[in-house]
Amino acid sequence: MENYNQTSTDFILLGFFPPSRIGLFLFILIVFIFLMALIGNLSMILLIFLDTHLHTPMYFLLSQLSLIDLNYISTIVPKMASDFLSGNKSISFTGCGIQSFFFLALGGAEALLLASMAYDRYIAICFPLHYLIRMSKRVCVLMITGSWIIGSINACAHTVYVLHIPYCRSRAINHFFCDVPAMVTLACMDTWVYEGTVFLSTTIFLLFPFIGISCSYGRVLLAVYHMKSAEGRKKAYLTCNTHLTVVTFYYAPFVYTYLRPRSLRSPTEDKVLAVFYTILTPMLNPIIYSLRNKEVMGALTRVSQRICSGKM
Repeated sequence: MENYNQTSTDFILLGFFPPSRIGLFLFILIVFIFLMALIGNLSMILLIFLDTHLHTPMYFLLSQLSLIDLNYISTIVPKMASDFLSGNKSISFTGCGIQSFFFLALGGAEALLLASMAYDRYIAICFPLHYLIRMSKRVCVLMITGSWIIGSINACAHTVYVLHIPYCRSRAINHFFCDVPAMVTLACMDTWVYEGTVFLSTTIFLLFPFIGISCSYGRVLLAVYHMKSAEGRKKAYLTCNTHLTVVTFYYAPFVYTYLRPRSLRSPTEDKVLAVFYTILTPMLNPIIYSLRNKEVMGALTRVSQRICSGKM
C-alpha cells in the first residue's frame, strides 16, 4: 500500500467489512437494507404523487425527504459493495470529492428538511386555523429550495477545502466513504482552524435544528395534552412519536460524531455511528412514516385498487 500511495493521487477506503464470514454477513445485510431503502423511498414518492389525498404540505415535504434519502444511501452503499466484491478499495481524488460533496449536501438538506417538517406539525397542531396560510404551497417550495441550496453551499465550502489541503504519503481513509473528518486526519498541516469550522457547521446544521425541533414538539405535546378529543389526541401523539423517532435516529449519532474533538474519536466507533445516519435512517424513514400512518396505508389501498381495476 505504501508504494501505491507514493505513485498515486487516489485515496483508499479501508471500508466497513472485515475480511471474514462476519464481513460477508454484514455485506449481505447492508445490501438488503439498501434494496429495502430503494423500494421504500421510491414507493413513498410514487404514492404521494399518485394519490390526491396526500397532496398536502406534510406529504409534499415527506416526498422530498424520500428523494433525499434515496440519493443519500445511493451515494454510499454502491461504492461500499463494489469495493467489497472487487477487492479494489481505491477511489480517485475527484471521485472522493464528488462523494464527499453529495454526502454533505444531502445530509445538510435532510437536517433542514426535518426541521421544516417539525415546523409543519407545530403549525398544524398548535395553530390549525392558520395552517393553510402559514404552510402554503409557496412556503413549502421555499423551505425545500432553501434546504437544498443551503446544504449545497455548505457542502461546496467543505469539499473545496479538503481537496486543496496537502496530504501526506498515506492516503488510506479509515472509513467506508470519503468523510471529511477522516480525510482531514491525513493532512500534512495543522487543521485546527478548519476543525473549528466543522464544529460550527455541525452546530448550525444539526444541533440548532435539533434543539428547535425538540422545543417545537414540546409545545405540540403540551397542546395535545389539552385537546378534548381523545381521537385527535391519539392521532397527534402518533404523528409526534413518528417524527421524533426519525429525528432521533438521524440527529443523535450525527451530532455525537461531529461535535467530539478528534482526540476523543475512534475510527471504529465513527464507522458504526455513520451506519445509522447513512444507511439505517434512509431505510427506516419510509417504514416509520407508512406502517404507522393510516393516511399512507389508505392511499396505498386506493392506488392498489386503481391499478388492479385498470388491469382488469
